[in-house]
Amino acid sequence: MPYEVVTVKEASVKYFYIRDTETLDIVTLPSKYLMHKTRVRRSPNTIRRSAFAILYYLEYLEEKDMQITEIYGLPYDEQTEHFVNFLYWIKAGNHTKQESSPKNGTCNAYLKDVFRFYLFIEREYEQYGTLKVLSYNQIVAVNEVGVKRVLRNNAFHGYLKAEESKGKSARQNEIVTVLQACTNCRDQLLLLLLAETGYRIGEILGIDYVKDIDYRNHVIRVYFREDNENDARAKNAEYRKAKISDDTFEFLMHYLSKYGKILQHQNYLFVNIMGSTKGKPLKVDSVYDMFERMEKKTGIKLTPHMLRHYFANMRKKAGWRLELISQALGHKHLDTTIKYLDWIDEELVAASNEFYEKHASIFGAEKLLE
Repeated sequence: MPYEVVTVKEASVKYFYIRDTETLDIVTLPSKYLMHKTRVRRSPNTIRRSAFAILYYLEYLEEKDMQITEIYGLPYDEQTEHFVNFLYWIKAGNHTKQESSPKNGTCNAYLKDVFRFYLFIEREYEQYGTLKVLSYNQIVAVNEVGVKRVLRNNAFHGYLKAEESKGKSARQNEIVTVLQACTNCRDQLLLLLLAETGYRIGEILGIDYVKDIDYRNHVIRVYFREDNENDARAKNAEYRKAKISDDTFEFLMHYLSKYGKILQHQNYLFVNIMGSTKGKPLKVDSVYDMFERMEKKTGIKLTPHMLRHYFANMRKKAGWRLELISQALGHKHLDTTIKYLDWIDEELVAASNEFYEKHASIFGAEKLLE
């Protein structure tokens, strides 16, 4: 491979660069873009994904004997063809040299990362102009509850048709079974908080039990922090808070009491409770290892994301407004929240029946039979 992604950690912050494997020189434009994403507090996983998307694109350009900025001079049709061919190059597995083919949605995500990179170049270096395939018209629309949305009509229409993808929601009886199968109260508390707050796993692992818990009101807050020892971050750098049930709060107090001697040496709520890393903040990989052990033990597959879906659907059943669920999940767009919710046929039929009971003879169709 002519390029590689280099990761450097300085003062608990991860920096990503793209380097030429032959000269070992840092590739300037992509690395400046990745530094920009670090400065605006994108999560390390998001930046890493962008780094590999751009790396693959550089390899594609290398095969075509083209430069990044050369694409600006191509006519619209040739730009479209260039990026469509990149999609199919990814789809064919050329980026990994493996026989397995990535999903269409994955291919599209790589291209969107490349487009964000080009938009950065356009903002920072006006002499290059703009990509013709990224020109768009936009309007600001306001829905019935006053939420503003920017509607864009992008000029690029070459994305691959994405497969239907709907995240699975955990079920209450599955959560109960896994809770009972856990061998320690730390894992049980972790499951309870994921299910009751709807927080992301990175947000849960970043909780400071000294500063982030309102013990009087049973509220847990999440903040963005640069320097979490376990690299856990609140996505999009947003602040949120969630109230937990009285039973779960009592369980939280039990956990703090049981592991008080370990917890007193640092402020993270979730820590390793045995082994050479005892007392160190719990990391994401350890959580997923725990979920895998529980799956082998119970035959039930659970993930932190499935518990977020569970939270969303339980609040929908309880009558929460869509905007409120979206805010609780930390979503920027309502469209994202909608994808979390299970809308079953029976609900749609019931809602339609209720509507027509209140709004009969809307069009006067009965008169057409006279």
